[in-house]
Amino acid sequence: MPLWVFLFVILTLSSSSHCSPPLPLPLRMRRYADAIFTNSYRKVLGQLSARKLLQDIMSRQQGERNQEQGTRVRRGRQVESVWAEKKQMALESILVALLQKHSNRNSQG
Repeated sequence: MPLWVFLFVILTLSSSSHCSPPLPLPLRMRRYADAIFTNSYRKVLGQLSARKLLQDIMSRQQGERNQEQGTRVRRGRQVESVWAEKKQMALESILVALLQKHSNRNSQG
C-alpha cells in the first residue's frame, strides 16, 4: 500500500471521528421540536418568576402602607382621646363654676 493511501485513510478516519454524520430527518425534527419547547418553557418560567417577584414586592408595599395607616389611626385615636379628655375637663370646670355661682346666689339671697 502506498504511503499517500495510508495517510488518506488515517486523515479520513480521524476527521470523521470529530465530526458527527448528519442526523436523519426525523431525529433532527424531534430535536428541533424539543428546542422550541425548551425555549418556550424557559420563557414561561421566567415570566412566572417575574410575576411572583412583582406580587411579593407589591404585597410588601401594601403591608407597609397598612402598617403606616394603622400607626396613623392609632395616633389619631390618641389625639382624639386627649382632646376628648380636655373637653371633658373643660366642661367639668364650667359645670363646677356654674354650680358654685348658683350656690353662691342661693346662699346670698
